[in-house]
Amino acid sequence: MEEKKHKNCAEKRSKLLWKMTIILLLLLAIGAYFVSPAYKKMIDDIFATFATGDFTVMREFVARYGKQAAAVSFFLMIFQSIAAPLPAFLITFANASLFGWWQGAILSWSSAMAGAAVCFYIARIMGRDVVEKITSKRGLKSVDVFFARHGKQSIVIARLLPFISFDFVSYAAGLTSMGFWGFFIATGIGQMPATIIYSYVGGMLTGGAKYVVMGLLLFFSLSILIVMMRQLYNEYQTKKVTNVSSK
Repeated sequence: MEEKKHKNCAEKRSKLLWKMTIILLLLLAIGAYFVSPAYKKMIDDIFATFATGDFTVMREFVARYGKQAAAVSFFLMIFQSIAAPLPAFLITFANASLFGWWQGAILSWSSAMAGAAVCFYIARIMGRDVVEKITSKRGLKSVDVFFARHGKQSIVIARLLPFISFDFVSYAAGLTSMGFWGFFIATGIGQMPATIIYSYVGGMLTGGAKYVVMGLLLFFSLSILIVMMRQLYNEYQTKKVTNVSSK
């Protein structure tokens, strides 16, 4: 009993230490943005690059770093994971275009895995209130419902479905009692097919084909948004009817 008590205290101290470390890193990052013009420009450029929705702009941004391009791409994937929901496919396409489809696939897959791990531990350490501010309360709740519906296979299924936010799933998983390695392995298995397909397609995107695929992705994204909005509306109406009936 005493040993268990000491173990719980040690876990609480460790969690508090990690929480303070994350808060300190966040404050340093925010402070550097206002103090360092070079750092501010880099962050502004990153968001501006994502905002274009054009993988060629992302490719040019990564390519400008020369020998450090792969490291920059790796960092960008982790950055977009934390700052959900920035589009990861832009980085995957850019990697395939810059490094070749299979080398780009390895880079995209490994960096996405690192991003998933970071999101998982941020959620586990910081808790739901912080995660809801990073993501969205409704988005997180929809993932919770998905987890409840599909049980142990939730992570693999979610990674195979392109319309479920990769980053929201990583954050939501960290809020559950599932172990890290189970989550990590399931993420690796589920994420691999999409990464290979995106990388292969990204390696072939030139000229008119680029605009066709980008248009299809935009259409697909809008379709998903419409479906989600309709689902939220239906849930709202159902809840409204239930509340009226209960009165």
